[in-house]
Amino acid sequence: MLHGARACIGFCCAIWYGSEPTTERIFMAQSLARADRRTNADDVFDYLHGEIVSLRLLPGTRISEIEVAGQFDVSRQPVREAFIRLANLDLLLVRPQKATIVRQFSSEKIKRARFIRMAVECEILRRACRSATPLHHERLRKDLEDQQAAIEGRDVERFHALDYDFHEHLCDAGDSALMIGTIAENKAAVDRICVLSLSEPATMEELLEDHTLIADALRRRDESELIGAIKSHLSRLDDVIAGIRNSHAEFFED
Repeated sequence: MLHGARACIGFCCAIWYGSEPTTERIFMAQSLARADRRTNADDVFDYLHGEIVSLRLLPGTRISEIEVAGQFDVSRQPVREAFIRLANLDLLLVRPQKATIVRQFSSEKIKRARFIRMAVECEILRRACRSATPLHHERLRKDLEDQQAAIEGRDVERFHALDYDFHEHLCDAGDSALMIGTIAENKAAVDRICVLSLSEPATMEELLEDHTLIADALRRRDESELIGAIKSHLSRLDDVIAGIRNSHAEFFED
């Protein structure tokens, strides 16, 4: 690890030598440092997070700490750390002396998360109407192209990731980049339901239409239309949630 740290420091010195550190250089150095500090717990967390959010591990599925440790050839400690992090995201239910399970959906937590997200994104877009630049508009245009390509390739996971990117770029346009953390925290409550809804290509196409309306209204700085578009977009899950509750009641804990 020490050798890796020295290599990282050496690279950072090389890219800064003879000039002032730019934002891009600082970001590159920070990214390298974060990569150098990755732990076994990070690897276990990333894997299980992906399996849970993609619904390859369904709500209610039992997960064994011992089996996961064996799968990654690590001790139980990093697995336990990963479990705790996933539990803090309400993705796992860790019960002393009982089996750990993939957490079921909570209707109350979904309602709370969506209320917060609606309020936050509406305010961000009001700000974006005043602060968005041509660079922001071009980035959103590229997002829409990438989403179309994901639809044509029927790549649900790719589209889901691009959806996150689109909303992150809206935060940038609203000079509110730090708020993506708040959005992500509340989005986590419905991410798995989003994946279920995206299983149909028609749903991805509807979301792309929403994103196109949002980007267009922002480009024209039409605040009224923009707020209406984001509210309509974020409300699409109402029918999806009701449908999933009817077809998979066992996925819900309340």
